[in-house]
Amino acid sequence: MDWLRDHAWETWLALTIILGVAELFSMDLILLMLAAGAAVGMISALLGAPLVLQVILAAIAAIGSLAVVRPSALKRLHSGPELSLGHGKLIGEHAVALTQISDQQPGRIKLDGEEWTAKPYDETLVIAPGDPVEVLQIKGATAMVHPVPRLES
Repeated sequence: MDWLRDHAWETWLALTIILGVAELFSMDLILLMLAAGAAVGMISALLGAPLVLQVILAAIAAIGSLAVVRPSALKRLHSGPELSLGHGKLIGEHAVALTQISDQQPGRIKLDGEEWTAKPYDETLVIAPGDPVEVLQIKGATAMVHPVPRLES
């Protein structure tokens, strides 16, 4: 027991390293949070705290990081960017009407460097050539568009 008290910070450091290396194999962030608690124990040992206080501080830090840090870290780790594939990535894009577009007569738009067949999303609208439009939906090979309002100056 005297050896442990005399070499407390080294013991905490070894425990921190062991838990950190073990975390590399488990990848669930539990051992990393325990390693953080061991690091707090090491710092308190370096500051000369009694062994009982070192253990209490290490436990509080480990439990606190498990309760506070781990959930948000897991959420961030497991969530990725929204991935839009195929036609889905064109939704919300802006295009330019190349021909007149109405519900009775579909027109053409220039969208992402390509020409697309387009119909108005609102069947009552007629979109003039040159008007900017926004793609709201893709149905098959036809873009359903709505005119983008222009600011008059």
